[in-house]
Amino acid sequence: MRRRTLLEFAAAAAALAPLGAGAQTAAGGGTLTIGTTRDLQGALDPLTRLSSPEGNVLKAVCPGLIEFKPASFEWQLALAKSIGQEGDNTIAFELAPGHQFTEGFGEVTAEDVKFSFERFRQKDANGKLGAYAADWEPLDIVEVTGKYTGKIRLKAPSPMLWTTVLPDTSGCIISRKALEQGAYRTDKPPVRVIGAGPYTFAEWVPNQRTVLRANPDWKGATVPFREIVLRPIRDAKTAELALRSNELQFSAVDPQNRMAIGKVADTKVLSHDGINMVWLGINVEKKPFNDLRVRQAIREAIDVNQVVEGGWNASASRADGPLAPGLVGYWADAPKYGRDVAKARRLLQDAGLMGLSARLTLLNMPSYTNAAVVIQSQLEEAGMKIDLDVQDSGSFWSAGGGERGRDLELSLQRFGGKADPAFQMQWFVSAQIGQWNWERWNDPEFDMLVHEAGATNDPAMREKLYIQAQQRMDASSAFIWLTHETWSYGFRDWLKPAVLPNGDDMSLGSFTRS
Repeated sequence: MRRRTLLEFAAAAAALAPLGAGAQTAAGGGTLTIGTTRDLQGALDPLTRLSSPEGNVLKAVCPGLIEFKPASFEWQLALAKSIGQEGDNTIAFELAPGHQFTEGFGEVTAEDVKFSFERFRQKDANGKLGAYAADWEPLDIVEVTGKYTGKIRLKAPSPMLWTTVLPDTSGCIISRKALEQGAYRTDKPPVRVIGAGPYTFAEWVPNQRTVLRANPDWKGATVPFREIVLRPIRDAKTAELALRSNELQFSAVDPQNRMAIGKVADTKVLSHDGINMVWLGINVEKKPFNDLRVRQAIREAIDVNQVVEGGWNASASRADGPLAPGLVGYWADAPKYGRDVAKARRLLQDAGLMGLSARLTLLNMPSYTNAAVVIQSQLEEAGMKIDLDVQDSGSFWSAGGGERGRDLELSLQRFGGKADPAFQMQWFVSAQIGQWNWERWNDPEFDMLVHEAGATNDPAMREKLYIQAQQRMDASSAFIWLTHETWSYGFRDWLKPAVLPNGDDMSLGSFTRS
């Protein structure tokens, strides 16, 4: 173990070299350098973004009517002068005048709000909705009542609009003219992101850096940093070394090392239990995994506690469902499956599939690769041969989509969580098959429960419906929940970060000096 630790430390030090030396720090020159675990991968478009890295950039450059308060799921005004609910199905808003899109694309008006929100419900040339279309599923129309005023008309009540849509990336306001001119795309350089926020999008060098610069025309509070540089560093040890040397002023750190990082001079640590979802998914359409007995055998062969210990050591707790404690719909009485190898073997024998071979696809990150090795060993003890297909993020995040997703077998997945259960549960409905429902699980009853739960303002009824939906997921044996993770960040003691309670999402525009 000592030799292994020494080798890992040496490899991390070598990987640090490309970061360069003498980086200008926010304390001395106005540049805040943040380490991120992933680089930008998808379009910088609220409708088609991939996940939190793109969302964090978009929220700083293209704010919406409202935004999250720093480090909170509560909201405050952003581009809006006022906003409020008018009955269950109407939200009225008024923009603050004078907010200008960058690069001369004009003033932000109610027509821009209408375009930005209604496009989520419009199908593309192939007749498909965007990946995040469900965020705005309740939307009927945005009625423009004046240059700066309008009403968001809904088909049904939607409590999640206030917690995971309007203040988040799906609530970002963009320029229609800029979009038509090729902005918000990362596949055709130069990358242009046109917004009216506290920062402008200055540069993206893939796998090296993303640079945001203070917007001189921003009408809100003055931002404290001339620029924010985001550096993708996948290896936690490399990031921790960069933090110690002040190459980074903020970075995710291995939760196991948070105590040691906290003892570094001029450094603080922020740590919290997560609400994300990590699970082993099984493609129910592909033979032989369309046989319930095979899926049950896989579940019986796995010891979740050992998998979490192997992947996250003592830093994370096991999960028994998609919704973490504290969220509406948390299923406290969910079955806590143990390991029964004999039962797993009997199920495989009944299905005539002893010696089954399967491919487990996963992201090339230490926690997931370590967890996958444990899963591989456990399934092989039950009579299954498992090959690990470890992929970098560019290929992994498309592994379950489109026609390619039909050939997926087992996958180790991880989705970020948000404040409302409607966000977590939307990815498993049948409409997401071919997009984010990699299990290709189709259950109309589940779809109905999720829809009803998202369209009521009654917390008790929502709780009941979401638990019933999770019971149907459990009966499918297509999802083996592993952990909600935990997260830890190290940062300079003069910095006041704005990390949201889920740990993935950040309000980059709200990072300040303490």
